[in-house]
Amino acid sequence: MERLKKLLLPITAPIEFIQNHFKAMVFLLIVVLIFMPSDDASLMPHNLEKIALAGPIMDVNDVVKKLDDARLNSKIKGVLLVVDSPGGAVSPSIEVAYAVKRLKESKPVVVYASGTIASGSYYSSIWANEIVANPGSMVGSIGVIMQGANLSEVMQKIGIKTQIVSAGKYKQLGTSDREWTPYEKEELNKVIQGTYDMFVHDVATARKLKVEDAPKFADAHIFTASQAKAVGLVDKLGVSYDAENDLIKLSGVKDPLWNKEDPMDKIIKKITAQTAVSLNTYFPALSLR
Repeated sequence: MERLKKLLLPITAPIEFIQNHFKAMVFLLIVVLIFMPSDDASLMPHNLEKIALAGPIMDVNDVVKKLDDARLNSKIKGVLLVVDSPGGAVSPSIEVAYAVKRLKESKPVVVYASGTIASGSYYSSIWANEIVANPGSMVGSIGVIMQGANLSEVMQKIGIKTQIVSAGKYKQLGTSDREWTPYEKEELNKVIQGTYDMFVHDVATARKLKVEDAPKFADAHIFTASQAKAVGLVDKLGVSYDAENDLIKLSGVKDPLWNKEDPMDKIIKKITAQTAVSLNTYFPALSLR
């Protein structure tokens, strides 16, 4: 019996290995199929890159890194920044804007406004060589806002009182347990106005507009794509096809090869889209139905 087992070992050993590691082998096969190049073109390095700026602008480390990597990669001849964002925090928006500005110094950048390019996302895009807006996109909202809730009545009803020890006249600025005083609102307005002036100045400089015309192109106006073009906030109306062709012309590449979307990014986008559909049931947005 033992002798027979030894004789059959070359056959039984692989079968036993497969049985014991079947799940791991299936997982490995899936990974290989996902990341395996689908054609010969996939084996060639791409020379044009698409980078997405989507959703609320809070953490932009990944976007900034992609922009800087594209700038340092000699094989990349141009970048298409696809924007669909309602804006977000001031500092991250400026981080992206300056990354685009750095990139533009060595290779062309085209921004494609696929849905919404407003407030912080517009700020992020101003230094591009060209901004192409989808005819159905919303543009603008060049303004700054700071808001907070006055919860004093709610706190009084449920019997909650705050205890604060502070030094400095403005240290309790923006707290929600009481109404803000006139001098606090004045202090906040100083910050808001200063940030707004910076926003307007940078837009005017980048887009070659006049600061004195800010009431026309800024002032938190929201524009359709055609209205935005009329006031100088975008260069042309078009779809992704047009934005891609414009970048190809600006970059001068004869055989354009675009970067492939990361498989994990596809999965994340699918989950995000499904979540958005669910949220839209409870929080409907303006749309064409």
